[in-house]
Amino acid sequence: MNAHQAVAHDLGPVEVVPVGEGREFLVDGRRIAVFRPRSGTLAATDAVCPHRQGPLADGIIGMDSVVCPLHGRRFSLTSGEDDAGPCAVRVYPVESAGGRIVLTLAGEEIRAASR
Repeated sequence: MNAHQAVAHDLGPVEVVPVGEGREFLVDGRRIAVFRPRSGTLAATDAVCPHRQGPLADGIIGMDSVVCPLHGRRFSLTSGEDDAGPCAVRVYPVESAGGRIVLTLAGEEIRAASR
């Protein structure tokens, strides 16, 4: 696979992620959390906090952030950066298309997950 090639994944209807919550999905061997903030948009990050391996899909969702349920670190849903230090999570392109959640992984993300 070309490193620049991207693959879109249909994760199901948007309704599987209630407004104001997150859900975890396994996509090409990678654990990804998809969030639906109250703004109605979608966001996707790594599903595991790099600090204490907390389940980010279970965190508290703000307009542009998720708070890890284990230790309270806040991660931006747009950049993945932690507001309290050097930890960060990867963010992924995700959108609603025809009422479905469509997540896109780039070729390098797919290869890294398969190692």
